[in-house]
Amino acid sequence: MTFGEQPAYLRVAGDLRRKIVDGSLPPHARLPSQARIREEYGVSDTVALEARKVLMAEGLVEGRSGSGTYVREHRAPRRVARSGYRAPGASTPFRQEQADSAVQGTWESSSEQTGAPADIAQRLGIAAGDRVMRTRYVFRDAGEAMMLSTSWEPLAVTGRTPVMLPEEGPLAGCGVVERMAAIDVVVDNVVEEVGARPGLAEENLLLGGVPGHVVLVVGRTYYASGRAVETADVVVPADRYRLSYHLPVR
Repeated sequence: MTFGEQPAYLRVAGDLRRKIVDGSLPPHARLPSQARIREEYGVSDTVALEARKVLMAEGLVEGRSGSGTYVREHRAPRRVARSGYRAPGASTPFRQEQADSAVQGTWESSSEQTGAPADIAQRLGIAAGDRVMRTRYVFRDAGEAMMLSTSWEPLAVTGRTPVMLPEEGPLAGCGVVERMAAIDVVVDNVVEEVGARPGLAEENLLLGGVPGHVVLVVGRTYYASGRAVETADVVVPADRYRLSYHLPVR
């Protein structure tokens, strides 16, 4: 293969991708069978199969058991706004993060005490195994799961206080900054690290993705006078959402 020459499976995948993008293969249309791809492009069964795998990994098509492979419906990605600014009267952090104020988001959560895994302990500046409150969230937009989050708070900070459970008590759903302020812990800094990776099986199941789909992962940590008081991993499907940051200039 010379420089710039594509492998046959990428050439076939590229042509099928073009047809999907320009509407020649519209949403819900059945992708040509493996035999049809082989005949139309003059390639082997292996090349036809690999081309279909590429389109599936890109999230352009999906397999339906016993039926075939179909073009997925793709909507324009929506913004998930992330900002250090909190609008007055914003009811919850999740509500603040929704770009369209007309959308009514809902969420489910569950909290439990557990020992901090080594990687989380490092982020929080505590010893592995130290007790933390772990809270898992599934955020929904019009009933569709659109974001997952898992947070960890050191019980050395929140234990035996009214805010020990993030989603219970008088400040339920108010967010880390407000909850910590209620126990005289002043959050003054937040760090976010954004990365991408294939979604885990359980994440794809909740978010409606397929194996190989890429998710964006925001690793967020809140600090008070240099001490980490909460860290979280926020997971969103990369094909459906974009992270939009509003950073004030001082």
